[in-house]
Amino acid sequence: MASSPKKYNSDFKVKVALEAIKGQKTLNEISSEYGVHTTQITQWKKQVLDELPQIFARNGHERAKSEEALIANLYQEIGQLKVELDFLKKKSGLSR
Repeated sequence: MASSPKKYNSDFKVKVALEAIKGQKTLNEISSEYGVHTTQITQWKKQVLDELPQIFARNGHERAKSEEALIANLYQEIGQLKVELDFLKKKSGLSR
């Protein structure tokens, strides 16, 4: 009976990939320590290094989109409150 491939969570993959990136241990040492094949460690390391530039680029873009959405929501709320205030002024006879 063939065994199914192991599933590793993202935290584990990051931990192993960072070990490889640090370069303080050989791939064989890391492989023995974590029970992961050296080829897999090399793939995770490459994936982390390839993704790093996008992480920094994405943070600035996502922050700007988030701020734009917040500003739009605040303007919408200000408009709604102004309409309600004008209505209440009119109902109470405070408006001229």
